[in-house]
Amino acid sequence: MADRMKGKVVLVTGAGSSGEGWGNGKAAAVLYAREGARIFAVDRRIQAAQETQAIIRGEGGECEAHAADVSDSKEVAGMVSACIQAFGRIDVLHNNVGIVETGGPVEMSEESWERVIRVNQTSVFLTCKHVIPHMEAQGGGAIVNIGSIAGIRWIGFPYLAYSAAKAAMIAMTSNIAVQYAPKGIRANCVLPGLLNTPLIREPLKNEYGGKVDDMIAQRDKQSPTGKMGDAWDTAYAALYLASDEARYVTGASLVVDGGISARCV
Repeated sequence: MADRMKGKVVLVTGAGSSGEGWGNGKAAAVLYAREGARIFAVDRRIQAAQETQAIIRGEGGECEAHAADVSDSKEVAGMVSACIQAFGRIDVLHNNVGIVETGGPVEMSEESWERVIRVNQTSVFLTCKHVIPHMEAQGGGAIVNIGSIAGIRWIGFPYLAYSAAKAAMIAMTSNIAVQYAPKGIRANCVLPGLLNTPLIREPLKNEYGGKVDDMIAQRDKQSPTGKMGDAWDTAYAALYLASDEARYVTGASLVVDGGISARCV
């Protein structure tokens, strides 16, 4: 086990995986633990959080699992209190919760719009609202928000609510970074591109002809590298931003997309 996060407590939301394999939150939680952090792993499904907990404990790390809906303020408050009770502090807040629903302004229902905004955007407001006072009291901390390049560009199909939420996350992060810089609190975003994770396989396959293998092949071709990234690419970027190596980095959006957003078409 390495020491880049030694002595730090990291609260990871969306720390489970939505399906078989490694999701962004699961990989990040395990990587933080491998670098010496104590992990408070939160997921709406306690079984998913416990799977991540079992991996971390199996490797000799410390992890507590907790179930919470981070779009609900009372549950977020309870989550934060439970983390403080378990570990005494929160050094890093890693916001990873997200859902994917496609559609433009005409075909998307109002219910879908509100659900995506609530889960992807409002959750970040709520976790920051309840965690930041603890970071202020302890003299600092770091917030890492997992966004998407969908927040800065069109990625191939109507993604209106998701794109809007991720664009808002970038703006929210910048605001928080500047407001709380004097308090020693940093806030940054990771903007992943096309990834091969459990989250995208079922929700997006119909946008690519209905077959997961065809979707993966097409998404691989969209990347200048010829291959999608995976959850570990996001996790290593988050690790840097959460660590003291990034002590002078705040208000930044770190793009991790294999060059997609650098390409003009």
